[in-house]
Order: sequence, then C-alpha cells, then structure tokens
Amino acid sequence: MVNTQRGRLITLEGGDGVGKTTHIELLEAYLTEQGISVLRTREPGGTALGEALRKVLLRDELECGAETEMMVLFSARTQLLHAVLRPAIARGQWVLCDRFTDATFAYQGGGRGIPFERITRLETFVQEDFQPDLTLLLDLPIEEGLARATERGGRADRFEKQDLAFKERIRQSYLRRQRDYPGRIQRVDASGSVDKIQTILQHHIQKLLKSGTNP
Repeated sequence: MVNTQRGRLITLEGGDGVGKTTHIELLEAYLTEQGISVLRTREPGGTALGEALRKVLLRDELECGAETEMMVLFSARTQLLHAVLRPAIARGQWVLCDRFTDATFAYQGGGRGIPFERITRLETFVQEDFQPDLTLLLDLPIEEGLARATERGGRADRFEKQDLAFKERIRQSYLRRQRDYPGRIQRVDASGSVDKIQTILQHHIQKLLKSGTNP
C-alpha cells in the first residue's frame, strides 16, 4: 500500500480521438494495483451541476458566445473543485480527471480566440494556486484523430463538429501550454499502440510516485 498523506491530481488532455477515455480507465486500474485509492472524474462534469451544464454546452442547437461558454465551464469547474477535487486530495485519494483548465486555454483560447491573459485571470480567481500535479497531453495529428473518432462512431457533439482550422488551433494551443509548463505537462505521442502509450503514461506516473508523499 502506497502511503499518500496528500492525494494527487492527474489530468489527461488532448483533442478528438486521442484515446483519453481508454487510457484513463487503464491508468485507474494501474494505480489501484499500486494500492492507491483512485477517483475518476471529468470536465465539464463530475458533479450534478457539472453534468447538467455539460449537457447544455454540448447541445447542437445551443447559441452561445465564446465568453459565455468559458464562464459556464468555469462555473462547472468551481463546483468540481470544491465538491470533489479538494476533498478527495485532502483525504489522500489520487484523482484522474478527463480534461481540466488546460482544455479551456485550448478550446476557448485557441479555438474561440479568447486571449490567454483573460482566461488566466479567471483561472486565478477560481483556483487560486490549485494546479494538477501532472498533466498528460495525448497529442495526435488532427486528421488521424478525426479518423479514429469517426471509427469510434457515436453522435458528434457541438465541439466535435467544428472545422479543421478550429481543431488545429486547439492542438497548437495545447502544445503552447506544454512549452509554457514543461514540468507539469508531459506531451505523449498518441499515434502508437495502446500498450506502448500506456507504458509511457505509467512511466510518468511512476516518477510522481517516487517523488514523495507531499510534493
């Protein structure tokens, strides 16, 4: 059993078709095998309010400006932070979260064109100094990600229906975030096999495990 006086927050980021859902499930199993109590959640979502706001944001017929979209996301994030993330980490759980604030910089910043500085001000207001301990950025060329998403099937949501230019801006914004925060954000080439990618992800988590109980 791993002694974790304080839990950790690990976030998975990336565009369409990079395999976040698959890998977050595998990482949950991996951490559980290490004797760690794990909580898996997602953004937007993770709470009753967050899931309700998620449904609204993903509706095709929604007419929503970029800044309104950003504010709704941060509303859901505020609830998740206070109701789920902070309490879980305080009781020693490791949290795996499918997307977090880096996604807002990528989608609403890069995709919608909101200046990063404006998002940063809101991030500071909502989160203060709260940040993930590790962010795993699954990166894939846009065309390959779209091919995977199409093969996966299912109904595309409002974000998935955006054009290639929108998706490329998202990818480049993610890569910009990684360059700005190279210690926290680890880019992982998502073009390989599931096993190969999972090995790389687990390697990054092993380094976090070895870093001690209190970062």
